[in-house]
Amino acid sequence: MTAYPLTWLYVPGDRPHVVAKALTSGADVVVVDLEDAVAADRKAYARATTADLLEDPPAVPVHVRVNALEGPWGEQDLAALAPAPGLSGLRLPKITSPAEVHHAARRAAGADLYALLETALAVEQAYAIAGAHPNLRGIALGEADLQADLGVRGDTGLDWPRSRVVVAARAAGLPPPPQSVHADTRDLDGLAASCAHGRALGFLGRAAIHPRQLAVIERAYLPTGAEIEHAETVLKAAATEQGAQALPDGRFIDAAVVTAAQRTLSLARRR
Repeated sequence: MTAYPLTWLYVPGDRPHVVAKALTSGADVVVVDLEDAVAADRKAYARATTADLLEDPPAVPVHVRVNALEGPWGEQDLAALAPAPGLSGLRLPKITSPAEVHHAARRAAGADLYALLETALAVEQAYAIAGAHPNLRGIALGEADLQADLGVRGDTGLDWPRSRVVVAARAAGLPPPPQSVHADTRDLDGLAASCAHGRALGFLGRAAIHPRQLAVIERAYLPTGAEIEHAETVLKAAATEQGAQALPDGRFIDAAVVTAAQRTLSLARRR
């Protein structure tokens, strides 16, 4: 996996032909969904099909969103898929406490874990969850469920939980979380605007539910030419002088600005 995955494409686990297309879509990570995208009578089929897929490592990193651990299928998903050689990560829905992360880690045979926070309680526990276990590699919001739980209308009602999760991830030493999905797969202008807002809040990359969304997400999150030029200017100045200083145009730089510039160039070179 690239050090800076920007696109996480969700696909239904009971549709192997769709999964096969997703693996050639250009997504940084393909997320096979055994939870929301799969009807109850197809859970066993989706699990078995996904296990077959992961008998050998696919060309693209594959994560699996298992069913909620408190339900009838989550434990079966962990038992069947955690040992799979081709598995890159398990995405755990409906996590509300560190204890649930520990339970999953015990059952998941050393697999990398990613917690999805989908309720008000989960947001309140975000930092504790983020630091719960060394096998936890990231956290993210499940915004549809969270919006229903909070009863908020409109997008702005989620900005505080979004910031809370971004801060919790970074405070726990985890990568910046990716944004939740943009549900209207044809509204690419809306997706681009939403990505710009998410980037301003500190997110890095985004989950997608259709391949047409991938290019929009990547374009929104990759540094612009102007950002790359500024980063190069900062690092050039920092290489010749020590300590805080001002660029010729008056912009102040210090160690934090240099670190941000280094990250910008690393992201620009991520492939």
